[in-house]
Amino acid sequence: MENPTSIETFIFQLKSSLQEDNFVKLSLGNYRGDEHELKQIQVRLILVKREPKLNFTHRFRRRDLVKNLNIETGVAQVESYLKHGFYAATLFTTNNDFYWTRNQSGQERLQVKTASIKQQPSLAHDKEKHRLIKPGANKSYLHELRITDATGQVYKNTQDKFKQINHYIELLRPLIQDIGKENLKKVVDMGSGKGYLTFALYDYLYNVLGLKEVEVTGVEFREDLVSLCNRIAQQAAFPLLKFQQGAIVEYDELNMDMLVALHACDTATDDAIYQGIKAGAKLIVVAPCCHKQVRRQMERAVMNAEIQPITRFGIFLERQAEMLTDALRTLFLEYYGYKTKVLEFISDAHTPKNVLIVASKTSSIPAERRKQILSQINQTKAFFGLEKHYLESLLQLEN
Repeated sequence: MENPTSIETFIFQLKSSLQEDNFVKLSLGNYRGDEHELKQIQVRLILVKREPKLNFTHRFRRRDLVKNLNIETGVAQVESYLKHGFYAATLFTTNNDFYWTRNQSGQERLQVKTASIKQQPSLAHDKEKHRLIKPGANKSYLHELRITDATGQVYKNTQDKFKQINHYIELLRPLIQDIGKENLKKVVDMGSGKGYLTFALYDYLYNVLGLKEVEVTGVEFREDLVSLCNRIAQQAAFPLLKFQQGAIVEYDELNMDMLVALHACDTATDDAIYQGIKAGAKLIVVAPCCHKQVRRQMERAVMNAEIQPITRFGIFLERQAEMLTDALRTLFLEYYGYKTKVLEFISDAHTPKNVLIVASKTSSIPAERRKQILSQINQTKAFFGLEKHYLESLLQLEN
Protein backbone atom coordinates (compact mmCIF):
# COMPACT_ATOMS: atom_id res chain seq x y z
CA MET A 1 0.00 0.00 0.00
CA GLU A 2 1.67 3.20 -1.25
CA ASN A 3 1.14 6.33 0.88
CA PRO A 4 -2.08 5.08 2.45
CA THR A 5 -4.54 7.56 3.88
CA SER A 6 -5.28 7.54 7.58
CA ILE A 7 -8.64 5.88 6.91
CA GLU A 8 -6.96 3.15 4.84
CA THR A 9 -4.43 2.56 7.61
CA PHE A 10 -7.19 2.40 10.19
CA ILE A 11 -9.16 -0.13 8.12
CA PHE A 12 -5.99 -2.15 7.55
CA GLN A 13 -5.45 -2.35 11.32
CA LEU A 14 -9.09 -3.36 11.79
CA LYS A 15 -8.76 -6.20 9.26
CA SER A 16 -5.48 -7.32 10.81
CA SER A 17 -6.91 -7.41 14.32
CA LEU A 18 -9.78 -9.60 13.11
CA GLN A 19 -7.47 -11.92 11.16
CA GLU A 20 -4.89 -12.19 13.95
CA ASP A 21 -7.53 -12.60 16.67
CA ASN A 22 -6.62 -9.59 18.79
CA PHE A 23 -9.69 -7.43 18.12
CA VAL A 24 -11.39 -6.10 21.27
CA LYS A 25 -13.96 -3.52 20.15
CA LEU A 26 -14.52 -0.49 17.94
CA SER A 27 -16.39 2.75 18.54
CA LEU A 28 -17.44 5.45 16.09
CA GLY A 29 -18.37 8.90 17.39
CA ASN A 30 -18.72 12.61 16.67
CA TYR A 31 -21.40 11.95 14.08
CA ARG A 32 -22.30 14.82 11.70
CA GLY A 33 -24.26 13.00 9.05
CA ASP A 34 -27.89 13.05 7.98
CA GLU A 35 -29.25 10.22 10.13
CA HIS A 36 -31.51 11.90 12.67
CA GLU A 37 -30.48 11.63 16.36
CA LEU A 38 -27.68 9.12 15.71
CA LYS A 39 -24.95 9.72 18.30
CA GLN A 40 -22.44 6.87 18.02
CA ILE A 41 -21.93 3.25 16.96
CA GLN A 42 -20.36 0.48 19.03
CA VAL A 43 -18.96 -2.58 17.24
CA ARG A 44 -18.04 -5.90 18.82
CA LEU A 45 -17.23 -9.38 17.57
CA ILE A 46 -19.74 -12.14 18.35
CA LEU A 47 -20.54 -15.71 17.37
CA VAL A 48 -23.93 -16.42 15.83
CA LYS A 49 -24.47 -20.14 15.27
CA ARG A 50 -20.68 -20.57 15.50
CA GLU A 51 -20.08 -18.02 12.73
CA PRO A 52 -18.20 -14.78 13.57
CA LYS A 53 -20.18 -11.59 13.01
CA LEU A 54 -19.63 -7.90 13.64
CA ASN A 55 -22.35 -6.64 15.94
CA PHE A 56 -23.21 -2.97 15.31
CA THR A 57 -25.13 -1.09 18.03
CA HIS A 58 -26.38 2.23 16.65
CA ARG A 59 -27.03 4.51 19.60
CA PHE A 60 -29.71 7.11 18.90
CA ARG A 61 -30.88 9.72 21.37
CA ARG A 62 -33.92 7.69 22.46
CA ARG A 63 -33.26 4.14 21.22
CA ASP A 64 -30.64 1.62 20.10
CA LEU A 65 -30.62 -0.28 16.81
CA VAL A 66 -28.60 -3.50 16.58
CA LYS A 67 -27.42 -5.19 13.38
CA ASN A 68 -25.18 -8.22 12.80
CA LEU A 69 -23.04 -8.24 9.64
CA ASN A 70 -20.55 -10.75 8.32
CA ILE A 71 -16.92 -9.70 8.71
CA GLU A 72 -16.31 -8.49 5.15
CA THR A 73 -19.55 -6.52 4.94
CA GLY A 74 -19.00 -5.10 8.42
CA VAL A 75 -15.50 -3.83 7.66
CA ALA A 76 -16.76 -2.20 4.46
CA GLN A 77 -19.54 -0.58 6.48
CA VAL A 78 -17.00 0.88 8.94
CA GLU A 79 -14.95 2.32 6.08
CA SER A 80 -18.08 3.93 4.63
CA TYR A 81 -18.95 5.42 8.00
CA LEU A 82 -15.49 6.96 8.33
CA LYS A 83 -15.75 8.56 4.92
CA HIS A 84 -19.30 9.79 5.41
CA GLY A 85 -20.63 11.10 8.70
CA PHE A 86 -18.31 10.14 11.56
CA TYR A 87 -15.42 12.33 12.65
CA ALA A 88 -13.88 10.06 15.29
CA ALA A 89 -13.19 6.36 15.70
CA THR A 90 -11.30 4.21 18.19
CA LEU A 91 -10.12 0.68 17.53
CA PHE A 92 -9.15 -1.34 20.60
CA THR A 93 -6.91 -4.37 20.13
CA THR A 94 -4.88 -6.35 22.64
CA ASN A 95 -1.73 -4.94 21.02
CA ASN A 96 -2.53 -1.25 20.51
CA ASP A 97 -5.30 1.36 20.55
CA PHE A 98 -5.85 3.33 17.31
CA TYR A 99 -7.47 6.78 17.48
CA TRP A 100 -8.68 8.32 14.22
CA THR A 101 -10.10 11.85 14.01
CA ARG A 102 -11.09 14.37 11.36
CA ASN A 103 -11.48 18.07 12.10
CA GLN A 104 -13.93 20.54 10.56
CA SER A 105 -11.38 21.42 7.87
CA GLY A 106 -11.28 17.82 6.72
CA GLN A 107 -7.78 17.12 8.08
CA GLU A 108 -7.38 13.57 9.38
CA ARG A 109 -5.13 12.24 12.10
CA LEU A 110 -4.31 8.71 13.30
CA GLN A 111 -2.68 8.08 16.68
CA VAL A 112 -1.38 4.79 18.02
CA LYS A 113 -1.15 4.17 21.77
CA THR A 114 -0.40 1.27 24.08
CA ALA A 115 -3.31 -1.12 24.45
CA SER A 116 -5.66 -0.13 27.28
CA ILE A 117 -7.41 -3.52 27.25
CA LYS A 118 -5.24 -6.62 27.35
CA GLN A 119 -7.92 -9.30 27.29
CA GLN A 120 -10.52 -10.08 24.65
CA PRO A 121 -14.19 -10.16 25.72
CA SER A 122 -16.46 -13.16 25.38
CA LEU A 123 -17.84 -13.81 21.89
CA ALA A 124 -21.19 -14.94 23.26
CA HIS A 125 -24.05 -13.26 21.38
CA ASP A 126 -26.36 -12.90 24.35
CA LYS A 127 -24.86 -12.31 27.75
CA GLU A 128 -24.79 -15.76 29.24
CA LYS A 129 -26.44 -16.23 32.61
CA HIS A 130 -23.65 -17.37 34.85
CA ARG A 131 -25.22 -19.52 37.52
CA LEU A 132 -23.36 -21.53 40.11
CA ILE A 133 -26.52 -23.57 40.69
CA LYS A 134 -27.80 -24.73 37.34
CA PRO A 135 -31.22 -26.28 36.80
CA GLY A 136 -31.49 -29.73 35.26
CA ALA A 137 -33.22 -33.07 35.40
CA ASN A 138 -30.44 -34.32 37.73
CA LYS A 139 -31.32 -31.69 40.36
CA SER A 140 -34.12 -33.60 42.04
CA TYR A 141 -34.20 -31.29 45.05
CA LEU A 142 -35.17 -28.33 42.85
CA HIS A 143 -38.07 -30.37 41.48
CA GLU A 144 -39.15 -31.57 44.93
CA LEU A 145 -39.07 -27.98 46.19
CA ARG A 146 -41.26 -26.96 43.23
CA ILE A 147 -38.61 -24.74 41.67
CA THR A 148 -38.37 -26.76 38.44
CA ASP A 149 -40.50 -29.25 36.58
CA ALA A 150 -39.50 -32.89 36.08
CA THR A 151 -37.32 -31.99 33.07
CA GLY A 152 -35.35 -29.39 35.04
CA GLN A 153 -37.00 -26.27 33.58
CA VAL A 154 -37.55 -23.45 36.08
CA TYR A 155 -41.24 -22.61 36.49
CA LYS A 156 -42.23 -19.07 35.48
CA ASN A 157 -43.59 -18.30 38.92
CA THR A 158 -40.36 -19.43 40.65
CA GLN A 159 -37.88 -17.46 38.52
CA ASP A 160 -37.41 -14.90 41.33
CA LYS A 161 -36.80 -17.61 43.90
CA PHE A 162 -34.25 -19.31 41.64
CA LYS A 163 -32.45 -15.99 41.09
CA GLN A 164 -32.41 -15.43 44.84
CA ILE A 165 -30.84 -18.84 45.40
CA ASN A 166 -28.06 -18.13 42.90
CA HIS A 167 -27.48 -14.62 44.22
CA TYR A 168 -27.10 -16.08 47.70
CA ILE A 169 -24.46 -18.56 46.51
CA GLU A 170 -22.66 -15.78 44.59
CA LEU A 171 -22.45 -13.78 47.82
CA LEU A 172 -21.13 -16.74 49.77
CA ARG A 173 -18.56 -17.81 47.18
CA PRO A 174 -15.84 -15.20 47.98
CA LEU A 175 -16.48 -15.59 51.70
CA ILE A 176 -15.87 -19.34 51.44
CA GLN A 177 -12.73 -18.65 49.42
CA ASP A 178 -11.47 -16.39 52.22
CA ILE A 179 -11.93 -19.18 54.76
CA GLY A 180 -10.22 -21.65 52.48
CA LYS A 181 -12.46 -24.48 51.36
CA GLU A 182 -10.05 -27.00 52.87
CA ASN A 183 -10.91 -25.55 56.30
CA LEU A 184 -14.66 -25.94 55.83
CA LYS A 185 -15.86 -29.14 57.51
CA LYS A 186 -19.13 -28.25 59.22
CA VAL A 187 -21.83 -25.75 58.15
CA VAL A 188 -25.01 -25.02 60.11
CA ASP A 189 -28.04 -23.20 58.68
CA MET A 190 -30.11 -21.81 61.56
CA GLY A 191 -33.80 -21.46 60.77
CA SER A 192 -33.54 -23.34 57.51
CA GLY A 193 -37.29 -23.31 56.76
CA LYS A 194 -38.17 -25.27 53.64
CA GLY A 195 -34.47 -25.57 52.86
CA TYR A 196 -34.22 -23.74 49.51
CA LEU A 197 -30.92 -22.09 50.38
CA THR A 198 -29.64 -24.99 52.51
CA PHE A 199 -29.94 -27.40 49.60
CA ALA A 200 -28.34 -24.91 47.21
CA LEU A 201 -25.39 -24.36 49.55
CA TYR A 202 -24.81 -28.10 49.94
CA ASP A 203 -25.09 -28.55 46.17
CA TYR A 204 -22.46 -25.84 45.66
CA LEU A 205 -20.09 -27.23 48.28
CA TYR A 206 -20.52 -30.88 47.27
CA ASN A 207 -20.83 -30.71 43.48
CA VAL A 208 -19.18 -27.43 42.45
CA LEU A 209 -16.34 -27.18 44.97
CA GLY A 210 -16.00 -30.95 45.32
CA LEU A 211 -16.12 -30.93 49.13
CA LYS A 212 -17.33 -34.49 49.58
CA GLU A 213 -16.75 -34.56 53.35
CA VAL A 214 -18.36 -31.28 54.37
CA GLU A 215 -21.37 -31.65 56.66
CA VAL A 216 -24.34 -29.28 56.35
CA THR A 217 -27.06 -29.22 59.00
CA GLY A 218 -30.30 -27.31 58.77
CA VAL A 219 -31.91 -26.42 62.10
CA GLU A 220 -35.68 -25.82 61.93
CA PHE A 221 -38.37 -25.66 64.60
CA ARG A 222 -41.23 -26.94 62.41
CA GLU A 223 -41.12 -30.72 62.44
CA ASP A 224 -43.06 -31.17 59.19
CA LEU A 225 -40.44 -29.13 57.28
CA VAL A 226 -37.62 -31.11 58.89
CA SER A 227 -39.19 -34.39 57.74
CA LEU A 228 -39.78 -33.02 54.24
CA CYS A 229 -36.21 -31.77 53.85
CA ASN A 230 -34.64 -34.96 55.16
CA ARG A 231 -36.68 -36.96 52.65
CA ILE A 232 -35.61 -34.68 49.77
CA ALA A 233 -31.95 -34.81 50.87
CA GLN A 234 -32.07 -38.60 50.83
CA GLN A 235 -33.67 -38.66 47.36
CA ALA A 236 -31.04 -36.21 46.07
CA ALA A 237 -28.24 -38.50 47.33
CA PHE A 238 -26.75 -35.75 49.48
CA PRO A 239 -25.02 -37.98 52.06
CA LEU A 240 -23.91 -35.39 54.62
CA LEU A 241 -26.88 -33.02 54.45
CA LYS A 242 -29.32 -33.40 57.32
CA PHE A 243 -32.07 -31.40 59.01
CA GLN A 244 -32.89 -31.51 62.69
CA GLN A 245 -35.85 -30.19 64.65
CA GLY A 246 -35.38 -27.68 67.44
CA ALA A 247 -35.12 -24.04 68.46
CA ILE A 248 -32.00 -22.17 67.42
CA VAL A 249 -31.15 -21.14 70.97
CA GLU A 250 -31.25 -24.80 72.11
CA TYR A 251 -28.78 -26.06 69.50
CA ASP A 252 -25.98 -27.62 71.54
CA GLU A 253 -23.39 -28.80 69.00
CA LEU A 254 -20.37 -26.51 69.22
CA ASN A 255 -18.52 -27.91 66.22
CA MET A 256 -19.08 -25.56 63.27
CA ASP A 257 -16.90 -23.65 60.84
CA MET A 258 -19.65 -21.62 59.19
CA LEU A 259 -23.05 -20.48 60.40
CA VAL A 260 -25.77 -18.96 58.24
CA ALA A 261 -29.17 -17.66 59.27
CA LEU A 262 -31.32 -15.99 56.65
CA HIS A 263 -34.44 -14.10 57.66
CA ALA A 264 -34.60 -15.55 61.18
CA CYS A 265 -37.28 -13.37 62.75
CA ASP A 266 -36.53 -10.79 65.47
CA THR A 267 -34.33 -12.25 68.23
CA ALA A 268 -33.88 -15.58 66.40
CA THR A 269 -31.11 -13.79 64.48
CA ASP A 270 -29.45 -13.01 67.82
CA ASP A 271 -29.84 -16.64 68.87
CA ALA A 272 -27.99 -17.65 65.70
CA ILE A 273 -25.21 -15.09 66.17
CA TYR A 274 -24.83 -16.25 69.78
CA GLN A 275 -24.47 -19.87 68.65
CA GLY A 276 -21.84 -18.86 66.09
CA ILE A 277 -19.81 -16.84 68.59
CA LYS A 278 -20.08 -19.61 71.22
CA ALA A 279 -18.82 -22.17 68.71
CA GLY A 280 -16.05 -19.89 67.44
CA ALA A 281 -17.32 -20.22 63.86
CA LYS A 282 -14.86 -18.94 61.29
CA LEU A 283 -17.68 -17.31 59.33
CA ILE A 284 -21.10 -16.03 60.43
CA VAL A 285 -23.57 -14.83 57.80
CA VAL A 286 -27.00 -13.55 58.83
CA ALA A 287 -29.79 -11.73 57.00
CA PRO A 288 -31.94 -10.26 59.79
CA CYS A 289 -35.69 -10.02 59.52
CA CYS A 290 -37.89 -7.94 61.86
CA HIS A 291 -36.44 -5.97 64.80
CA LYS A 292 -39.20 -5.86 67.41
CA GLN A 293 -37.09 -6.16 70.54
CA VAL A 294 -35.22 -2.90 70.07
CA ARG A 295 -38.21 -1.06 68.64
CA ARG A 296 -40.29 -1.81 71.75
CA GLN A 297 -37.57 -0.29 73.94
CA MET A 298 -37.32 2.76 71.69
CA GLU A 299 -41.08 3.30 71.91
CA ARG A 300 -40.92 3.30 75.71
CA ALA A 301 -37.72 5.32 76.07
CA VAL A 302 -37.22 9.04 76.51
CA MET A 303 -34.67 9.45 73.76
CA ASN A 304 -32.07 12.06 73.16
CA ALA A 305 -33.82 15.20 71.91
CA GLU A 306 -31.84 15.17 68.67
CA ILE A 307 -33.39 11.89 67.55
CA GLN A 308 -37.04 12.55 68.41
CA PRO A 309 -37.96 14.40 65.16
CA ILE A 310 -37.07 11.35 63.07
CA THR A 311 -38.64 8.73 65.32
CA ARG A 312 -42.06 10.30 65.91
CA PHE A 313 -43.35 8.66 62.71
CA GLY A 314 -43.91 4.91 62.84
CA ILE A 315 -42.15 4.04 59.58
CA PHE A 316 -39.08 6.11 60.52
CA LEU A 317 -39.00 4.50 63.95
CA GLU A 318 -39.12 1.06 62.36
CA ARG A 319 -36.24 1.82 60.00
CA GLN A 320 -34.20 3.37 62.80
CA ALA A 321 -34.82 0.29 64.94
CA GLU A 322 -33.57 -1.91 62.10
CA MET A 323 -30.35 0.07 61.66
CA LEU A 324 -29.78 0.33 65.40
CA THR A 325 -30.34 -3.40 66.03
CA ASP A 326 -27.98 -4.47 63.25
CA ALA A 327 -25.35 -1.85 64.11
CA LEU A 328 -25.22 -3.17 67.67
CA ARG A 329 -25.01 -6.73 66.37
CA THR A 330 -21.90 -5.84 64.38
CA LEU A 331 -20.35 -4.24 67.47
CA PHE A 332 -21.00 -7.34 69.58
CA LEU A 333 -19.41 -9.49 66.87
CA GLU A 334 -16.38 -7.20 66.73
CA TYR A 335 -16.07 -7.33 70.52
CA TYR A 336 -15.71 -11.10 70.24
CA GLY A 337 -13.02 -10.93 67.59
CA TYR A 338 -14.91 -10.81 64.31
CA LYS A 339 -14.27 -8.53 61.37
CA THR A 340 -17.66 -7.40 60.10
CA LYS A 341 -19.20 -5.93 56.98
CA VAL A 342 -22.76 -5.25 55.93
CA LEU A 343 -23.91 -6.04 52.39
CA GLU A 344 -27.11 -5.69 50.43
CA PHE A 345 -28.86 -9.01 50.05
CA ILE A 346 -31.37 -9.07 47.19
CA SER A 347 -34.34 -10.95 48.52
CA ASP A 348 -37.49 -12.18 46.87
CA ALA A 349 -40.70 -10.19 46.59
CA HIS A 350 -42.10 -11.67 49.80
CA THR A 351 -39.09 -10.73 51.95
CA PRO A 352 -38.30 -7.00 51.73
CA LYS A 353 -35.43 -7.12 54.26
CA ASN A 354 -32.18 -7.06 52.35
CA VAL A 355 -29.30 -6.53 54.79
CA LEU A 356 -26.64 -9.20 55.10
CA ILE A 357 -24.26 -9.11 58.06
CA VAL A 358 -21.00 -10.96 57.42
CA ALA A 359 -18.55 -11.69 60.23
CA SER A 360 -15.15 -13.35 59.78
CA LYS A 361 -13.19 -14.59 62.79
CA THR A 362 -9.84 -12.88 63.34
CA SER A 363 -6.90 -14.32 65.23
CA SER A 364 -7.09 -11.93 68.20
CA ILE A 365 -8.40 -8.57 69.36
CA PRO A 366 -6.40 -6.22 71.61
CA ALA A 367 -7.85 -5.47 75.04
CA GLU A 368 -7.81 -1.73 74.28
CA ARG A 369 -9.91 -2.26 71.17
CA ARG A 370 -12.42 -4.31 73.17
CA LYS A 371 -12.67 -1.47 75.65
CA GLN A 372 -13.37 1.00 72.81
CA ILE A 373 -16.08 -1.24 71.34
CA LEU A 374 -17.76 -1.65 74.72
CA SER A 375 -17.78 2.13 75.12
CA GLN A 376 -19.37 2.52 71.68
CA ILE A 377 -22.07 -0.01 72.60
CA ASN A 378 -22.93 1.79 75.82
CA GLN A 379 -22.94 5.24 74.21
CA THR A 380 -25.21 4.03 71.41
CA LYS A 381 -27.64 2.44 73.84
CA ALA A 382 -27.75 5.57 76.00
CA PHE A 383 -28.34 7.85 73.01
CA PHE A 384 -31.37 5.83 71.88
CA GLY A 385 -32.66 5.05 75.36
CA LEU A 386 -32.04 1.30 75.24
CA GLU A 387 -31.74 -0.77 78.39
CA LYS A 388 -30.31 -3.96 76.95
CA HIS A 389 -29.95 -5.67 73.59
CA TYR A 390 -31.15 -9.28 73.56
CA LEU A 391 -27.83 -10.53 72.14
CA GLU A 392 -26.05 -8.72 74.95
CA SER A 393 -28.07 -10.79 77.44
CA LEU A 394 -27.28 -14.06 75.67
CA LEU A 395 -23.58 -13.28 75.68
CA GLN A 396 -23.75 -12.16 79.33
CA LEU A 397 -21.63 -9.21 78.39
CA GLU A 398 -20.58 -7.24 81.44
CA ASN A 399 -20.52 -3.46 81.02
